[in-house]
Amino acid sequence: MTTKKAVEKRIIELCEKYGIAVNTLANYAGVPPSTVYSILNEKSKNPGVVSIKKLCDGLDITLREFFDCDIFDDLEQEIK
Repeated sequence: MTTKKAVEKRIIELCEKYGIAVNTLANYAGVPPSTVYSILNEKSKNPGVVSIKKLCDGLDITLREFFDCDIFDDLEQEIK
């Protein structure tokens, strides 16, 4: 799995865990829904750490908690 796909999967997982929609997450994070949707689709190839941090703030979790997940353990090599 690529890092990008892992980030997408983690955002969806967290929305399900907290029982919120993607639009709700965007509102909590103070970002436009289009920002979250661009991370979740092919528009954003490399979501920035600042955007991920804002989503974490909206969920009241740390970046460490965001990335502390098994899906980030066996990622594909990004250097090709």
